[in-house]
Parts: sequence; C-alpha cells; structure tokens
Amino acid sequence: MYDLELLVERLESVLEALEHIPRRLEGISRPDDFRASPERIGRMDAICMIHIAAGEEFKSCPQPNDLLLGAR
Repeated sequence: MYDLELLVERLESVLEALEHIPRRLEGISRPDDFRASPERIGRMDAICMIHIAAGEEFKSCPQPNDLLLGAR
C-alpha cells in the first residue's frame, strides 16, 4: 500500500520547485540569451536541474493503477 500523504507531499515539493522557473526565465526571450553571460548560463543550469529532479521524482511515484490498487 502506498502512503498517499507522502505522495502528496512529494508532488507539492515538485510543484514548488517548478514554480521557481518563470522567475529564472526573466530577461530570457530566446535560447541564445542564456549564453549572454556566466550568470545566465547558471540560470539555465538551475532550470535544467529543476526539470531533472522533477522527472526523477515522477519516476519514483507510484503509477495510477498502483494507487487504485493500494486504495482497496
């Protein structure tokens, strides 16, 4: 059985991280803008890491069918 409270907590954590991306994109209007300075390259790296971490978190989440079976 899956701990739904833990799942919700983990998904909320992912959402919180993803919500930081628009702020990191301020001043970026095209891909080349990321290469304009080391600071902007750092922003691109941070955005990529957020996406990677979110993907890893989603991979570790139970699948929908597993959730339904665990709720029995």
